Amino acid sequence: MDAPGFTASLVVACLIRVPSEVVKQRAQVSASSTTLQIFSAILNEEGIQGLYRGYKSTVLREIPFSLVQFPLWESLKALWSWQRGHVVDSWQSAVCGAFAGGFAAAVTTPLDVAKTRIMLAKAGSSAAVGNVLSAMHAVWRAQGLGGLFAGVLPRMAAISMGGFIFLGAYDQTRSLLLEVGKKSP
Repeated sequence: MDAPGFTASLVVACLIRVPSEVVKQRAQVSASSTTLQIFSAILNEEGIQGLYRGYKSTVLREIPFSLVQFPLWESLKALWSWQRGHVVDSWQSAVCGAFAGGFAAAVTTPLDVAKTRIMLAKAGSSAAVGNVLSAMHAVWRAQGLGGLFAGVLPRMAAISMGGFIFLGAYDQTRSLLLEVGKKSP
């Protein structure tokens, strides 16, 4: 897929991901509300745009994340292949995916922190407006560098596991389909 097509697919995927992320995050910080109550409250208090608060910040996180993860994954596979003298196996691709995902997660954590602050901000507040740079600046002023990298280790761990599973499974499926294609007339 070319870069414009890839970017467009990220933008479209965020149309689905963001509302579920907004509801999930608010459920995580709410002691007593159910998911349905949270969903209803968002619609009643903020309208449909409340479900999409943080949309721009999510896209602004996803694009650099992908621009780091996928080329790094491919480069790590190429390096491993070169060192071993053969194309990497699916499990090796999965290991490369884990490293690439973890690294991409680490370097984009400040964008993730900003996105989370925007999604959880009180309706009508300056943070709820969705300005990523303003959100990052507010975190920097209040908490310094540590605030911008809050949750970096769990984020890296979760995304590394995802990179291992999904990119390894992708490579395995791709290999199987290429084999089937070779055997078909």
